[in-house]
Amino acid sequence: MTFLTGTGAASGCARLNWRSGLAEVAILAALIVVFSILNPTHFPTLVNLNTILNSAAIPVVIGVGASLVVLTGRIDLSVEGVMGAAGMVFVLLSANSRETADIGWLAYPVAIGVGLALGAATGLVHAFAKVPSFIVSLGMWYVGLGIAAVLFGYEMIPFLSDEAAVAWPTATTFGLPNSFLLALCIVAFGWLIERYTRLGRYTRAIGNNEGVARMTGIPVAAYVVLIFAFAGACSALAGIMGSLALGAGAANVGVGMLFLTLAAIVIGGTPLGGGQGGALRTVMGVLILSTLYNGLILAGVDPSIQSGVSGVVLVVAVIAAGWSQRAKLRVFK
Repeated sequence: MTFLTGTGAASGCARLNWRSGLAEVAILAALIVVFSILNPTHFPTLVNLNTILNSAAIPVVIGVGASLVVLTGRIDLSVEGVMGAAGMVFVLLSANSRETADIGWLAYPVAIGVGLALGAATGLVHAFAKVPSFIVSLGMWYVGLGIAAVLFGYEMIPFLSDEAAVAWPTATTFGLPNSFLLALCIVAFGWLIERYTRLGRYTRAIGNNEGVARMTGIPVAAYVVLIFAFAGACSALAGIMGSLALGAGAANVGVGMLFLTLAAIVIGGTPLGGGQGGALRTVMGVLILSTLYNGLILAGVDPSIQSGVSGVVLVVAVIAAGWSQRAKLRVFK
């Protein structure tokens, strides 16, 4: 995608985005009010709140890494493949019904390392071979799925034997699901990176104007690889969480997560052009979509209509997120 900017580009970058974050809060509050009125018996309950938060945990974790990629003006489509590969590695290296190698707690860092490696490979090919990020990451999606399918094989489904580990994500601490509390920890880590580290500053600089970033001496290629590696690690952690939720290994553990995460990033206020937004905005986007899906399900809305609503919401969010930058675009395609 190529943009030709007019003379107002610099001033446009300097202007504050009109989306202050209050819009997302207002949308979430409105959804809660509407669905509470439509279904006062089941929606506004602590049980349903935990259901929403538990369903939001995995896309929030993915979104932390994916948000950094989008902040640079790039995109990572490998989410579902990385989740599948890392999830299968985790299950097969843990105590399971196939009685494969059990390396205990080391299965967690090894599986995350798989995601980190796949993400780094995506970044390397994109940055040094000059292949568009969506093409490389799309290919890595299928590489990950292929790895997961080979590991799954033709044997029986590998069920996890550690019942305590399987029960941990849905168990609660301070009244909140453990999975969501873990997701909040990842969000806090991502926010600290964005706000207080060189990686965070350079990420925004690359997204705002990559040419200027190069001229100021920022090693863009190296940081792009690092960002994709971090995104891969986040997707791998999400694959582990998904496997724990299933209690078994499955190559398709990440199905549906790509659309949900990218939609949440945009709805939260991070434009696909990069330079603005971040992990905290993505959390709001995930909560909005999780609340919307939950409310529609409780209202008995047909699944096909739910998909249509999701598509409309995404298109509107893309338009809204890029509205403040429209004046500086002469050509768009």
